[in-house]
Amino acid sequence: MNKPVNKTSAWKKLTSYYRWHKNDEMKDLFAKDKDRASKYTLNLENLYFDYSKNRIDEKSMRYLLDLAKEVNLKEKIEAMFSGEKINITENRAVLHVALRNRQNTPIYVDNKDVMPEINEVLAKVKKFTDAVRFGEFKGATGKKLTNIVNIGIGGSDLGPYMATTALKEYWAKDMNCYFISNIDGSACEDVLSSVDPETTLFVVVSKTFTTIETLTNARTCRKWLIDALGEHAVAKHFIAVSTNATEVSKFGINTDNMFGFWNFVGGRYSMWSAVGISIALMVGMENFEKMLEGANAMDLHFRNTEFEKNIPVIMALLGIWYNNFFGFKEYGVIPYDQDLRFLPKYLQQLDMESNGKSVDIDNKFIKYSTGPIIFGGAGTDVQHSFFQLLHQGTNIVPLDFIVPAISHNEIGEHHEILVANALAQGEAMMRGKTVEEAAEELAKSGKNADEVKALKRYKSFPGNRPTNTIVVKKVDPYTLGMLVAMYEHKVFVQGIIWNIDSFDQMGVELGKQMALSILPELQGNAYNKHDSSTSNLISLIKKIRK
Repeated sequence: MNKPVNKTSAWKKLTSYYRWHKNDEMKDLFAKDKDRASKYTLNLENLYFDYSKNRIDEKSMRYLLDLAKEVNLKEKIEAMFSGEKINITENRAVLHVALRNRQNTPIYVDNKDVMPEINEVLAKVKKFTDAVRFGEFKGATGKKLTNIVNIGIGGSDLGPYMATTALKEYWAKDMNCYFISNIDGSACEDVLSSVDPETTLFVVVSKTFTTIETLTNARTCRKWLIDALGEHAVAKHFIAVSTNATEVSKFGINTDNMFGFWNFVGGRYSMWSAVGISIALMVGMENFEKMLEGANAMDLHFRNTEFEKNIPVIMALLGIWYNNFFGFKEYGVIPYDQDLRFLPKYLQQLDMESNGKSVDIDNKFIKYSTGPIIFGGAGTDVQHSFFQLLHQGTNIVPLDFIVPAISHNEIGEHHEILVANALAQGEAMMRGKTVEEAAEELAKSGKNADEVKALKRYKSFPGNRPTNTIVVKKVDPYTLGMLVAMYEHKVFVQGIIWNIDSFDQMGVELGKQMALSILPELQGNAYNKHDSSTSNLISLIKKIRK
């Protein structure tokens, strides 16, 4: 049994230090230390992590690092990489790191090296994706398959969707990719109205091949294909990422075109496996493997680098500092890159499904804050939506800015303007503008004394709002792998500190179970007992639908 983290020596020191230093101003910290920026910047190859615009100093960082050591973080990192069953509620190893183990060193689960099977599946993915991309595996009418439709939900959708969008510059020029996840019929209709059955390949991603949303959407697509080309076409236009060969075969998919994965890979960590076959189809296996290599570089950094210079560890500790001591319960990720616009949505699942827990691994209810609320979007768009709250609202939200130094599309001065905005936002969040500075600015603009008095508070900004800036050279497959693995490990570290199992997702199940009891009522005359509101809503919707 672990000592509760809020009873550790380091936690007590942090609590005391916070009380005395919670109002420290970052701009004062910069004024006192001319080397602050370099002191609080880390890098791994072409990824730079500047965390100098945070409410930290040498002492608070020392206490945070002591906290990581006191919860035996190093030992627990090794447990994950070594294949120990750290997913305690499901008694499973957690080995997404094995999927990108480019050194191919043996990793054992239940005394069996998992690497040969992983390499076998990767080879099978390469063989199939090459055959599709080079026109060797054709559709039922002999045409090349140029429209890829991924049918999945959760981790079977969000990772591949985010990554294919992020890597659009690397797509095969004659191919397009689409995603269907929502059970709303409009999701199917939108995609099916955009593609040609003769040139469309459907990728059905469901480990059990029983996920209701995925299978409902897959059956709708199957009917659409059969209506156009006949039932014999299913085997030429559908493949599966699954472990249920019986159900895959019943569906009409050739099990030679079924790609497996393992219980030690959670859905939100699965895009590195055959779940990412849509990525490989669009960008090619060489680029998919570069993404694995980038993730592997971050894995090695995380596993082998001392905590003081370890990017995911420092990110995680800063999150603990704000969540558990300052009480900042939200966290924003703002990529200044249009192709990374779905990264915040992907990170919502990664972080909130992993660490949105209230029971610890010792089966006790938790009495401190755990996972934050994650949100974000692409800059500069979001500057014109929710940044008003970030600058002047009463809720303080720590932010990550992700900034590529080079754009794939260097058109005129677009990218310089984009980068200028990113850097300005970080400086503005930190510096703010005092009421006195606002008054002086208004006076210089020609406002009279009454106008200055009326406007100066509205024009002021509190500042002292923490941000990290992550600079990469360019968003390419290798860099994307590094970025995603960095956030995976950050989430892992925070789960260790909060003493929770970051690798189950029990909270996903309750609503799904209850939906199964409501569905028969909507479809017929069955009746199950509900609260009066739910019963009334069922009756109302049935009446409207009639």
